[in-house]
Amino acid sequence: MATTTIIDDAAPARTVATLPTGGRSDENRAGWLMAAPFLAFYLLFLIGPAVFGLVMSFFNTTSVRPGLGEAVGLDNYRQIFTDSEFWASMGHTVWFTVLTVPPLVILAFVLAVLAERVARGKALVRFIFFAPFVLPVTSVTMIFGWLYAAEIGLLPNALEALGLPVPDLLGEARWGFISVAALTVWWTIGFNFVLFLAGLQDIPEQVYEAAALDGASPVRTLWSLTLPLLRPTVVLVTMLQILASMQIFNQMYLLTAGGPGTETRPVMQYIYDTGFSDYRAGYSAAATMIYFAVVLIISVLWYLARVRTRKGADA
Repeated sequence: MATTTIIDDAAPARTVATLPTGGRSDENRAGWLMAAPFLAFYLLFLIGPAVFGLVMSFFNTTSVRPGLGEAVGLDNYRQIFTDSEFWASMGHTVWFTVLTVPPLVILAFVLAVLAERVARGKALVRFIFFAPFVLPVTSVTMIFGWLYAAEIGLLPNALEALGLPVPDLLGEARWGFISVAALTVWWTIGFNFVLFLAGLQDIPEQVYEAAALDGASPVRTLWSLTLPLLRPTVVLVTMLQILASMQIFNQMYLLTAGGPGTETRPVMQYIYDTGFSDYRAGYSAAATMIYFAVVLIISVLWYLARVRTRKGADA
């Protein structure tokens, strides 16, 4: 390692260590070497299949014959834009997103605020709210399947005992969406709860002490202090939840299978059905690319909102 002597008229001469020539390039080389295994897997299992899917979307590829098949240009994309089933599945996905995002953001925030104010047993309260999130989707759908089952389910029997009308929770489209949305809220709210809890813990206690000295009520403190300081977390949770809800597939497929008919089929199941049930792999790849573009646009909007939030916080 080289050394440099610094001479200052107002201070005695001292010697400091400096990086040898080429040190930064060595660090860069070491960084690339350490990241190489991850980059190889990323290229092999993410970028590679995505590029192959893009190529396949321009061919009449089927799942039962090898090769790409006949080139069809943009025909797959033209058919999708006029396919009523595709747009119906897009509508189902949007409706499910509308049903799940508000409760998963608002309830998670309220639960986090309440959990943060608990004086004793904070760890237990946090565990109770987060525990459902670690359950596998098959277990969660089995539990709610037993709750929703017509005639023998706990919920229909409870409604019948109370003398209330008993809806077909999984057999009617409108109730199917609500049933799966309720399952999703119970199952995944723990993740948003943890994010809000982390945001609340980053707020300095002195802020609340100053508000208390000024005589601010709890509601005023929540509205004027907590919410503005949590704005980056709110934006993050909202956009992550929108993206997660738009990828709905597992719980909907296991509970309703997109039924009755295709009235609750989300777009991810539409892509799965066309690719693996109808064997139209090229068409399915084109639908995937269109949906990817939609998700990408939302992601860019989230990024712009995040940049704007940061600028507002720094101002």
